[in-house]
Amino acid sequence: MAPTVVLDRLRINDPALLPIADKVIAGERLSADDGLALFGTSDLLGLGFMADAANQARHGNQVTFAANQHINPTNICTLRKTCVFCSYARLPKEDGAYRYTMDQVWAEAESATGGLTREWHIVGGLDMKAGLSYYSEMFRGLKERHPLVHIKALTAVEIAHIARIEKMSVRDVLIALRDAGLDTMPGGGAEVFSPGVRATIAEKKLSGTEYIDVHRTAHALGIRSNCTMLYGHVETYADRIHHLGMLRDLQDETGGFLAYIPLAYHPDNNELGIELGRTGTATTGFDDLKNLAVGRLFLDNFEHIKSHWIMVTPALSQLSLSFGVNDLEGTVVREKIYHEAGAHTAQSMSLDEIVRLIRGAGKIPAERDSFYHVLRVFAETPQSEAA
Repeated sequence: MAPTVVLDRLRINDPALLPIADKVIAGERLSADDGLALFGTSDLLGLGFMADAANQARHGNQVTFAANQHINPTNICTLRKTCVFCSYARLPKEDGAYRYTMDQVWAEAESATGGLTREWHIVGGLDMKAGLSYYSEMFRGLKERHPLVHIKALTAVEIAHIARIEKMSVRDVLIALRDAGLDTMPGGGAEVFSPGVRATIAEKKLSGTEYIDVHRTAHALGIRSNCTMLYGHVETYADRIHHLGMLRDLQDETGGFLAYIPLAYHPDNNELGIELGRTGTATTGFDDLKNLAVGRLFLDNFEHIKSHWIMVTPALSQLSLSFGVNDLEGTVVREKIYHEAGAHTAQSMSLDEIVRLIRGAGKIPAERDSFYHVLRVFAETPQSEAA
């Protein structure tokens, strides 16, 4: 049952939003046309107010984050020439190409664990030499060394790649990886599900339907996952709503998604940015906030909407906490993929910095585990901050 939303219609200036506000108050599902109206409105504050009310009904003033660490074990990728939005991938003999040895993985994991890291976020390229045995050895080794740290690893695209090179089913790959230590999956690789968009930005990548099928299979095996949408390139509002509709449908079916994370396209150091004449010009804060707010309102069967501060800056992520967001990307430690594409944010954020950011938005910070169980609440502002 949807939570009761308290919403003052007088704070909405766009008349097109009023019937949608009535649906939100009544707990009714929004239609595709409603979604298009949300993306099309210029009443950003009205939209944000609606999303904040929906979020408050679920989570009150609490905002969660995880003490996590990103590990990117390889940037070698068979789709180097066809994913034109990517700045991270390299061909095997290209300058900058790398593949970690297991010792390098252990060293990177040890470099920041120190009793703080509770989750590893592991993603990389589609490397022909990084198959099932490579990742199974990695996950087993990490679990042996750090048995209490959660492994969130490998996008749907990477899972399908492993299945292809090993000549196995996706299901059997997931079972083997689960047995090796895989706990959950991240949501990357979704991009935008529209076939036309995919043909433009990622011609040979897993299709939207195939992405959904991998997550469906994972959910059936008890492997929960996140999901994403890469926005701000060549997609239309209709493409975005179609994408969100597919995510919402699978969540109705399986309930296996933990969180939705809209990801802002970065145009530097990739072919698409050059073709669009967008180098040096990322998405606008207006659109960033819109995508988060629409996600909260349209995805009525998702508990958690996350802002990725690395992609949209900590300041905008802080503002997003009044636009329907209840979860922030965590400590990260070392991020490579989006920084290759021109992200100007820091590569990590300390726990204290995240707590201050959340408190600065008038919210209550809470550290969570990977399944969104709250581990500790930072309820009171220290005197040093209040002074």
